[in-house]
Amino acid sequence: MKENGALNVKFYNGQNIPLELHKVRIVQKLHLKPVEERLEAIEKGGYNTFLLNTNDIFLDMLTDSGTNAMSDNQLSSMLHADDAYAGSQSFYRMEKALREVFDKHYILPVHQGRAAENIISQVFIKEGDIIPMNYHFTTTKAHMELNGGKVFEIYADEALRIKSNHQFKGNIDIGKLESLINEYGAGRIPFIRFEASTNLIGGQPFSMENMKQVKAIADAHGIMIVLDASLIGENAWFIKQREEEYKQSSIKDILNEMCMLSDIVYFSSRKVSSTRGGGICTGSEELYLKMRDLVPLFEGFLTYGGMSVREIEAMAVGFYETTDETIISQSPSFVAYAVNEMDRLGIPVITPPGALGCHIDAMGFLPHVPQEEYPAGALAAALFIVSGVRGMERGTISSERDEDGNDILADMELLRLAFPRRVFTLSQTMFMIDRAKWLFDNRDLVGGLRFREEPPVLRFFMGQLEPVSDWPLKLAAKFREDFGESL
Repeated sequence: MKENGALNVKFYNGQNIPLELHKVRIVQKLHLKPVEERLEAIEKGGYNTFLLNTNDIFLDMLTDSGTNAMSDNQLSSMLHADDAYAGSQSFYRMEKALREVFDKHYILPVHQGRAAENIISQVFIKEGDIIPMNYHFTTTKAHMELNGGKVFEIYADEALRIKSNHQFKGNIDIGKLESLINEYGAGRIPFIRFEASTNLIGGQPFSMENMKQVKAIADAHGIMIVLDASLIGENAWFIKQREEEYKQSSIKDILNEMCMLSDIVYFSSRKVSSTRGGGICTGSEELYLKMRDLVPLFEGFLTYGGMSVREIEAMAVGFYETTDETIISQSPSFVAYAVNEMDRLGIPVITPPGALGCHIDAMGFLPHVPQEEYPAGALAAALFIVSGVRGMERGTISSERDEDGNDILADMELLRLAFPRRVFTLSQTMFMIDRAKWLFDNRDLVGGLRFREEPPVLRFFMGQLEPVSDWPLKLAAKFREDFGESL
């Protein structure tokens, strides 16, 4: 039975379970270490899950960036890569794939998504500009601000509601957009940015109807639309599932239409195509030429852009696979399973389920931990201690400080548990949910964190923290007591 774009099998006991439409041919050994060793590892890593060693991790749910499982066709394509500095046939195969899938003629390769952000920001943003968007991403905002721009997040109020039935919480608020244009003038707005799907507020998609409305306003004022297409496949899948007009449309047709409404499309291939790399696409020769010369300066020649040609070959195959509904629906199906199960167990999670991962509401999970003590970071550390599962803090640690040195408190404090495509099994997912439930039932044991070493930019990557009390020791002791063994 096909439900919500994925193959779900109704079991005899009445459960609907997502069924993987692939088989495992190559495996990688995992480690589930004793709780004492996990405690030692998180202490050594400064209570920052980015600084953990993978040998200490059981399930790595930090991100889907560069961690998706490649297909057999992608792996085999790497064997006929054309190792040429310039004019590589591998690039032309990737270019052909992008032209078909994204329907954009001009292609600029870059080594990853943030490199695309750097080039777009340098070319189009000047001091005093404002950039409206449905929500920022950390590196996106950093590049835009470094070039003198200011980000305005003009999401609808529903976007920040933890528990909701709103199907497109990634939409741009039309009234807020019109107010911004009236207040600042179109001349100060180089482009409007859509992110598919909003990373920092739960992987929530935007609708095609909303994109069309924004495009009409943008065209009326001569403003470009820039689309971050890193999770465009999943966003297209949600459009097909949730917008009546598109229920009979193919994923490829939906992708083409989303890109047609955009002047510039950029992406991290680590997400959209399950390979490393990235790119910028446009249908305008004028826009292409404005950006072109920065690629050799920052990335590499125009036919490799800082990427291995083997990755370029696999990327080309991956873009075709992004039009395959059974491939792009696999991750959202597992996300939905995890979200629905946690919600049933009373664990506060973002609903409806979105793309990328399951997002736990840390302030709802740890209401006794002040936001100034980084509840999402504390929850990430606590879950690792009791399970060996590595998630990612998406809250105030991922934010920054103001000019007076005070934390800019995040709109939401989330622990993101990413589901890369075709990586985890159902039993592993059930294990993660079980440990999260135990932690929720013992949440009073978890305390806050404070910085002991804080980089000035993108501190969530390399910053080190410490607990405000001895709560990690007490948590580990309680876990050992309840389970009767180190595991």
